[in-house]
Amino acid sequence: MSNTGHIEFEESTGNVFADLGLENAEESLVRAQIGFHVTTLIENRQLKQKETAELLGIKQPEVSHLMNGHYSRFTTDKLLDFLKRLNQKVTIEISPHQAGEPFQEVAFAMTAQNS
Repeated sequence: MSNTGHIEFEESTGNVFADLGLENAEESLVRAQIGFHVTTLIENRQLKQKETAELLGIKQPEVSHLMNGHYSRFTTDKLLDFLKRLNQKVTIEISPHQAGEPFQEVAFAMTAQNS
């Protein structure tokens, strides 16, 4: 006997933080996107926590928070500094806001060095 009941769902806005009604949703999304990229770079380099702490200039417990996705513990500026320390170029583009688009947006150019 199959249990094929009706499942309710809502379509996402593309920002889980906004979908949950959290304050500063756009900033939280940007921080999460940058943080995820930082952790991916660290994982790809197969760095140990001690090596990561030295490279990023933070204490080892902070590395644990970073690697576990606790990006709200770090400012956007700090996450951007981590990218610099990981030898990544960061480009900020400023343009007029168009209706329907987010005010803050992160885009990554994937190259052989990033992966």
